[in-house]
Amino acid sequence: AKDELKDYQGAIADYSKAIEIDPQYAFAYVNRGYAKYKLGDYQEAIADHSKAIEIDPQYAFAYLNRGYAKEKLGDYQGAIADYTKAIQIDPQDAFAYNKRGYAKYKSGDYQGAIADYTKAIQINPQDAFAYNNRGYAKDELKDYQGAIADYSKAIQINPQYAFAYNNRGYAKNSLGDTQGAIAD
Repeated sequence: AKDELKDYQGAIADYSKAIEIDPQYAFAYVNRGYAKYKLGDYQEAIADHSKAIEIDPQYAFAYLNRGYAKEKLGDYQGAIADYTKAIQIDPQDAFAYNKRGYAKYKSGDYQGAIADYTKAIQINPQDAFAYNNRGYAKDELKDYQGAIADYSKAIQINPQYAFAYNNRGYAKNSLGDTQGAIAD
């Protein structure tokens, strides 16, 4: 509850007490790791998620959270490995595909990112975030028409998605559609 109130120090103290009582309580390590992540202590977050994984190697959420922390440290290959493990455990987790796609994007693997965003969309066709991100990767490959289609789909799903309008405007401008860009 303290982490929901953004009292991350208090949450860390509570989860530490739970771990003291039961050192094999993987859930407490994951939650303490998340609180440390929210405080910007990414190395300690990784350590807690790693301990949760040591206790329960099938804890997909621990891999996912450890991937977040690695991503924040710029360790995209480590993040990709963790997101891949989370996907192996739970292949229907669209968010894990989104996160792995982002790490691939940041690594310069735009085709790999597109493949992951496409899988996320297959799992959840109403995922405006995945459409927007796939469009962003297509932009990098200069597939502006494909990017515009993805941004438009993101906007169709969520008409309040300002970032998708912005991205679509840039893609239209790249195609020489100045008026369309201005309209977005």
